[in-house]
Parts: sequence; structure tokens; C-alpha cells
Amino acid sequence: MLIEPTATPVPLPVQPAGTPWPTTEWALGDLPDFVDADVFGALVDRAFGPQPEPAFGESHALLVVHHGRIVAERYGPGYDETTPLLSWSMAKSVLHAVVGILADQGRLDPNAPAAVPEWSGPDDPRAAITLIDLLRMVDGLDFNETYALPDPQSTDNPETAWSHCIDMLFGAGAADVAGYASGRPLAAAPGTRFNYSSGTSNIVARIVGDLIGGPTKAPDWMCSHLFDPIGMTSAQATFDAAGTFVGSSYFHATARDWARFGLLYLRGGKWDGHQVVPRDWVDQCRQTTAIEDDGGRYGTHWWTTDDGRGTFYASGFEIQRVICVPANDLVVVRLGKTPQELYETPKSWLNDLIALFDQSPPTA
Repeated sequence: MLIEPTATPVPLPVQPAGTPWPTTEWALGDLPDFVDADVFGALVDRAFGPQPEPAFGESHALLVVHHGRIVAERYGPGYDETTPLLSWSMAKSVLHAVVGILADQGRLDPNAPAAVPEWSGPDDPRAAITLIDLLRMVDGLDFNETYALPDPQSTDNPETAWSHCIDMLFGAGAADVAGYASGRPLAAAPGTRFNYSSGTSNIVARIVGDLIGGPTKAPDWMCSHLFDPIGMTSAQATFDAAGTFVGSSYFHATARDWARFGLLYLRGGKWDGHQVVPRDWVDQCRQTTAIEDDGGRYGTHWWTTDDGRGTFYASGFEIQRVICVPANDLVVVRLGKTPQELYETPKSWLNDLIALFDQSPPTA
């Protein structure tokens, strides 16, 4: 269901006086007095203790930043603060930052028709798709995001049963993810239907790449304009054979660097006096523009909530999360490998962890 972009009533917190920006080193802190340390420790141990609960799958990293300082950090066996970890779809939120910077430079107009060569024909209805349509997943393209292969015994239409996402990333489209996605036909008029699509993000990534370069130039551009200013030294984007950043799925960074990225957005795109990502671009991403049948809320390449805290988050397959909680001045990073049938356990666990930092009940 599409909705008009909602207001963002929960203000974004500023970096507390006396707390250094973690451009080179993270400042460490203690849990606030109002958080019961025993309850917090027991909650963390459910996923990272000597005998973690099987329902979490694999827990690779947890990092909690409160008031700009790390107050908790845990790693699973074989992982530590130096281990770059895969984003899956959290890469989409990194892509959002890159688009915002380019728009601020006047090199992209989010409200203009997207520059996609495959849609340039005079009678192609896809030519009406704008960049903001793509970022909000309302482009109307026929793309099945299912993360499972179809049952070979199924009598369903193979075209509807087939996962375009899997085919794009691991099959026919793997060498040119944007070419694969941009070749999809329309299933609905642009701007009329929400359909979460990794293909859509890869189309955006190619548009970006046409401006900042492919594998030889784009990494340096992203470092100088986004990663270096916030000290995100482990950041590593993956490119396909056609030279497109696979902005739907393939980006690596350490848990500490993912927390830097979250803190950048929690601070409204500003870092140590420098506006890295435009403030209005950050505010726009945390406005809800669509609500899924299961209650999931989407903004602009970030997910949103109605939890009363103003929470918004980057989300990836197997429950990768960078969660920004404005009301609690909190960033929570969770990285791991949870099977889809067990998703509710880490989701509830993260909600319980965030709730421990409520000084007053959130307003719905």
C-alpha cells in the first residue's frame, strides 16, 4: 500500500559535547544507569553466550552505540572487529547515500526520468520511471524478489514462480545485473505499486556508475566523498563483469564501520562539522512511503517503523541490520546468518534490546 510520505516528528540527536567523532577510533562508554546490566547481559548471551540459542542461526557481530560511544560489542567464533562482513541488502542504503551526494552536487535529479538506455524508445512506457520511483521501489517493473528456487514439480507459470533476484545475482544476469533488471517489462504503471526489488537498486547503481566510473574509478570516488570522511576504512563494494556496483547486495565492512555508517545517518548526514550526506536526503529516507501486507514500512532505500522512537534501519537477508533509533540516540548493528524460518527470533531480540534503552515509553 502506498501512502503519502509521512512527517518525521522525532528529531535526530546531535553528537554530545565531549564525545569524539569515531573517525579514527571509537570512544568506549558504559551502559547508562537506567539499563539493567544483568538483563542486558542475559539478552546478549542468548545469541553470543557459551551456548547460544539455535533459533538465532549464526550470530557474527553485535555492536551497540549509545550517545556516540560503543557500550557493547560481541562477536561470534571466528569473527572480530577487523572482519569485513557482507551487507546483503544493506548495500541499498549505502547506495542511497551515494545518490544523495550526487544530487547535492547537481549531477543527478531524483525527480527526473531515470537515465536508462533500455527505456529510451519513444513509445516505451518505462521511460516515465523517475529515479525517486526507483529509490522508493514504485517503478512498476515486473520483478520477483523471492529468495528461493521454484519447485520443479510446480505447475505454476515458470515466469511468475521463478526468482528474478536469484537469476540476476547467480544465474543469467550475474555478469550484468543492471542490464538484466532494466530488461524487465512493466507490471504496473510507475508510481502506483510498491514492489521491493533488488533489480531496481542495481539499475540505480548503474546510473550512479555512469557518473562516478566503474571498478577502477568508483571506489576512489566513494571513499573520498563518503567513506574517508567518516573513517570507514574497511568499506569494499563489489562490481559485476559489466562494471556495475552490485548495489542491491554486495558490500563488505566491519561491524565498527557499519556502526559509523549508522551514526552518520543518525546525525543527519553530518560528521564532525562536515555535511557528508545532505540533511534533507537523510530526513526523506526515514519518511514512510509504503506499507507492506505484513506491516513492513519502507522509506527511500531505508526501512522505517512506527515504534514511536523514529527508528529507521538498513536491512539485509539473513537479518543484517544497522538500526538508528533517534529517541534513544542509539545505533545497533547485528550481523549474522539466520535462516528465513527463524527470522522472528533475532527480530524480537533486537526489539527487546532497543527497549532497554527507553528512558520513557515511546509514543506510537
